[in-house]
Amino acid sequence: MSEQAPNHEFDTQDPKAAQSNIDRENSVLEETIEEFDPKVNDGDKETIKSEIDLDAFHERIAELEGEVKQAKEQTARANAEAYNAQKRMEQEADKSKKFALQKFAKELLEVVDNLERAIENGNEEDPVTEGVKLTHKALLNVLNKHGVEVIDPKGDEFNADLHEAVGIDTEAAANTVGDVLQKGYSLNGRLLRPAMVRVGA
Repeated sequence: MSEQAPNHEFDTQDPKAAQSNIDRENSVLEETIEEFDPKVNDGDKETIKSEIDLDAFHERIAELEGEVKQAKEQTARANAEAYNAQKRMEQEADKSKKFALQKFAKELLEVVDNLERAIENGNEEDPVTEGVKLTHKALLNVLNKHGVEVIDPKGDEFNADLHEAVGIDTEAAANTVGDVLQKGYSLNGRLLRPAMVRVGA
C-alpha cells in the first residue's frame, strides 16, 4: 500500500496525529471510490488513490462542506420565515376575531343609552321600569361576556384617551371628572366610544 505524503496543513502536528489524519483521508478516499464503483478491488483502489490530487480533493471537500453549510443556513432561514409567517397569521386571525363585533357592539350602545334614559325618567314603582332595568342588566351582561366594558369615570382623573370633555364642572377638583353625561365603552381594551364628561377646572 503506497502512502501519500502528509498534506502541508499537518506538518506541525505530532506524528501520531499526522498518521491519524492520513488514515482518515485514506478512509474518505476509499469510501468515495466505492461510492462511484462498488465493485472496485483493493489494487485498483490503491492505483486510483495514487493518482488523485489530494489538494484538489481537499478543495472539493471544502466546497462541498461549504455548500452543505449554505444549504443548512438557507433551510434554517426558510424555517424561521415560515414560523414568523404562521405567527403573524395567528395574530391577525386573533385580532380579527376580537374585533369582529366592534361595529355591531358600537351600534348596540345606542340601545343601552335609550334603556338608561328610560330608567332615569321612569317611575321606580312602575313594573315597566323594573322590566327595563332587567333588560338593561341582561344586555350589559351579554356585551361584557363578549369583551365590552363600561367606562364610567366619575371622580377619576381626566384621561384624554378615554374621556371627551364637553364642559366644566365647577364642583369637581381640577383635572378630575365631574358629571358623566354619557358613559364610554371599550371592546377587549380598544376604545369603542369615549365617555362624555365635564371636568373640574
